[in-house]
Amino acid sequence: MFFIGASNLLLAMAAWAAWLGAMRWGWFTPPVGPYAGWLHAFVMQYQVLPSFFFGFLLTVFPRWMSLPELPRLLYVPMGIGLLGGQLLTLIGACGWPSGLWLGAGLTLAGWLWALWVLGRLLAAEPGVTWHARSCYFALLWGAIGLALGTGALSGWSAQAWPWSVKLGTFGLLLPVYFTVAHRMFPFFAGNVVSGYQPWRPLWLLAAFWPLSLAHGAMEACGHAAWRWLPDVLMLALVLTCCWGWWPRAKAPALLWVLFVGLAWLPIAWALYTAQSLRLARNQADVFGLAPAHALFIGFFGTLLVAMVTRVTQGHSGRPLRMTGAAWWALLAVQAVACIRVVAEWRPDPFAWDTVAAIGWLIAFAPWVASIGRIYLSARQDGKPG
Repeated sequence: MFFIGASNLLLAMAAWAAWLGAMRWGWFTPPVGPYAGWLHAFVMQYQVLPSFFFGFLLTVFPRWMSLPELPRLLYVPMGIGLLGGQLLTLIGACGWPSGLWLGAGLTLAGWLWALWVLGRLLAAEPGVTWHARSCYFALLWGAIGLALGTGALSGWSAQAWPWSVKLGTFGLLLPVYFTVAHRMFPFFAGNVVSGYQPWRPLWLLAAFWPLSLAHGAMEACGHAAWRWLPDVLMLALVLTCCWGWWPRAKAPALLWVLFVGLAWLPIAWALYTAQSLRLARNQADVFGLAPAHALFIGFFGTLLVAMVTRVTQGHSGRPLRMTGAAWWALLAVQAVACIRVVAEWRPDPFAWDTVAAIGWLIAFAPWVASIGRIYLSARQDGKPG
């Protein structure tokens, strides 16, 4: 699943960089189809990042619940849905309209399969693991958003796009990232930082969910001026998390990079808050998509490198350390995030956006090649896999 995610990561951004370059410099004539920005968000939110999500969750759900590991064959339908679905979707974007809804439909079929597999684990669990239930709740919202996007790609209703995209961000991606951070960051730090006291009260999860959904719903409804209240509260919440989770003693690099990614979350939410406060005062929106890309590239992108590197090293029998390719990806993603955020205040936005998209490819290509080689090799410690 991580190999599929790594492949999807480069393929999707290469397609987006080509479209941006075509719009700015006329490299070719892009096919007529759904608004490319909506489609870009759909692919990244429902086909790229979930490839990593499902690979991780299908593995850790049994461990979190003290249940037997899942057979390998149960991963296959989800992998086919995400890889085959994205390929068909991007082929559709290149001029085969049927590929759009076929690809989205194949992704949805794989998604529903994974929900069934994970749902059986929840039903079999002897106790209650709230982190697993929070992730599952996010996957349910993701299924709804994916279904809405599939309907929009099928010509059902363009009005479904805002709901599909906002559910993908604030019902799926952000909740899964936040839930995993809530469970794993204090655990990781507690294992390697002297004197560290893990702090992960469940009220943080309980408070996070309504704030995230309220933000997304207000954006989807076109009432962004009313976002200021959940945005202010969410900013306070994420700052509290950073304060409670942050290591205050010597720690290995592989832990610190997690907190570099975490630091982007209050930055993104400060931008969202400033944006909604301006809108509440009937002032012009000068932020545009800067908050969204601080969240997507800064927070999601950095933590993707940190978490996938950690899991890949550990599950392949390698030392838990940052590799050269991982350091390159981490540092380059910081630059790309800054470029894309600043692009909102620069002239010629298509040129800046194209630079950021190409920068994403430059950042991730060596890292994807490195982890891809690991996925195609035997474990170094001689264990099966």
